[in-house]
This record gives sequence, structure tokens and C-alpha cells, in this order.
Amino acid sequence: MRNRFQKTIITLIVGWLLLFVFLPNLMIIVTSFLTRDDANFVRLALTFDNYTRLLDPLYGAVLLHSLNMALIATLCCLLLGYPFAWCLTKLPPRVRPVMLFLLIVPFWTNSLIRIYGLKIFLSTRGWLNEFLLWLGVIDKPFRIMYTSEAVVLGLVYILLPFMVMPLYSSLEKLDKSCLEAARDLGASKLQTFWRIILPLTMPGIVAGCLLVLLPAMGLFFVADLMGGAKNLLIGNVIKSQFLNIRDWPFGAATSIVLTLVMGLMLLFYWRAARLLNKKVAELDN
Repeated sequence: MRNRFQKTIITLIVGWLLLFVFLPNLMIIVTSFLTRDDANFVRLALTFDNYTRLLDPLYGAVLLHSLNMALIATLCCLLLGYPFAWCLTKLPPRVRPVMLFLLIVPFWTNSLIRIYGLKIFLSTRGWLNEFLLWLGVIDKPFRIMYTSEAVVLGLVYILLPFMVMPLYSSLEKLDKSCLEAARDLGASKLQTFWRIILPLTMPGIVAGCLLVLLPAMGLFFVADLMGGAKNLLIGNVIKSQFLNIRDWPFGAATSIVLTLVMGLMLLFYWRAARLLNKKVAELDN
């Protein structure tokens, strides 16, 4: 009876993955090698032109701009998330679950709705400008929306919890005896952080950076609502190819290239984590 139940569960999971993960991705791969057709979206004529078009400097500029904003958002999340995660580990055990709960609560609301709320808050006649005018800090409303800074702010607002969680996990598991040994040997707080805390929490840093960097390049609705037409992410290109221009083969090819880039980043994370674990094991020995 137990074996039959296990086989049933495994069959359902495998069937689900085949139907909703493998087949859609296979369709995207096949579509990327087909030809655009105005009547039927695609035509069964194999071509590599969809990939060669990505070598156009225009799409290269969009990719670099998208990567640049994603990197800036990742760095901001790291600078904000590391001290926050460190403070979480210093709280009493009874308070930590409450703070983690408050960190996760925003996930209960759709991210698109939260971006609309942020847009209202930062608009020229929004609450932020009204509050600063009331304080007398500014004489007239300043413009934040429809700039690259607004896109980065929106990405940080959405993705900051993805940085905090792996950092908190790494900092919580930090061996306190190493910190005590450094203090007994006369190391300063800066030396302790640079030589002990930072290397031991590097897997959490790399994991958090990947969890922020990879989605940041594809959150097209953040760029649409916060940045306008001049601050596109690579996700905006894919969305417009499928929904507006109706060039499905080129949109599929762009999606495949983005997936490969993300795969290379995940490979880098795996190699880095493996190397760090090896060094930690050598230090323990």
C-alpha cells in the first residue's frame, strides 16, 4: 500500500513537470527556430535568424542596460539586506519569528499591486512630495517617476526579501566560537568581519545576489510602470515581441538566451559554493 502511494505521488509530480514545465519549454525552444508568419504567428520554416538578430547593437544595448539596472538593484539589496539580516540574528529568539513574519507579509499581496502603490507614493503629487513640501524641505515637487532610479527603487522594493532570507540563514548558522577566537587574538571588529564573517557568509551572499539578479532582469511590469519607455528591461523586449509585435520566434529566441544566461549564473553559484565549502572544510581540519 505504501509503495503504491509513493508511486502514485511520483507519477503525479513527474506528469505535472512534463505537462507544465518540460512541454512549454520545449515549445519555446522549437518556436525560436521557426519563422514569423503574420497570419498564423509562426511558419514551419527552420531558421537561425532569430538568434542572429540578437547580435544587433540595439538589443545588445537593451541587454546591457537591463543587466546594469539589475546589478545596481542587487547591490542596493545587499547593502540594505546584510545589516538588516545581521540585526535580525541579534534579536531575542522570541522576537525573530515576528520580524521574519513581517518580512514575508508583503508576499501575500500581488507585486503588481504593490508597484502601483509605490507609484502613487512617489508621483509628483504623491504622499512623499506632499510630506516634504509640508516639512519645507523642498519648494516644489521633485520628479522621481519614469527614471532609471525609479526602476531600481521598484526592483529593490520587490526583491529585498529574497536577499534577506539567505543572508539571515547564513548569519544565523555562523559559528560563534570563530568570533570569540578572533576577539581573543586581538582582531578588531573590521578585521573580524572582513576575515571571518564575510567569508563564512559568502554562500548566503551569492545565493541572495542570484535570487535578486535573475528575476530583476525579467520584471517587465516594474520598468513599464516606474521607468517609462526609456528604461527597458530584457523582459520588456520579450513581452513586446509576444504581445505587441507578435513576433513569437524572436521572442522565444530572446527568452532562450536569457534562460541560458541565468543558467550560467547558477553554474557560477554552484562552483563558488563548492569552492567555499571546500575552503571551510580545510579550515575546520
